[in-house]
Amino acid sequence: MPIKIIKDSIELEELKKTAKEQFGDLVKIVVDVEQEIIAIGGGLHADEEIELAEKENSKRENTWGINIYPEKSGNEFIEFDSMINLKPAFGNRSRSVEKEVVREKIKKIIDKLIAR
Repeated sequence: MPIKIIKDSIELEELKKTAKEQFGDLVKIVVDVEQEIIAIGGGLHADEEIELAEKENSKRENTWGINIYPEKSGNEFIEFDSMINLKPAFGNRSRSVEKEVVREKIKKIIDKLIAR
């Protein structure tokens, strides 16, 4: 599946379809918290991060990998877990997104870009 960069919005139904085609119940997404855009459809978060860097000039310190579970809601909708989140040079030493302020920004961008 080709990687798509979403700047406006995407329907939840399209995410459900993407999940079924790829991993069954989840969609890997990379969020650029500076530009407030996302990339979806990659087999790896790293692929989406590269796509954002090459096509949108996204910077590593601004890109965060998450998983979306389109069939779930509430706190189970977003999972903040990705290898690309290991960024010791930028103060993040785990696969999670450690700073609450960054998590909240990601949630706002997801709420804005995923029509549900």
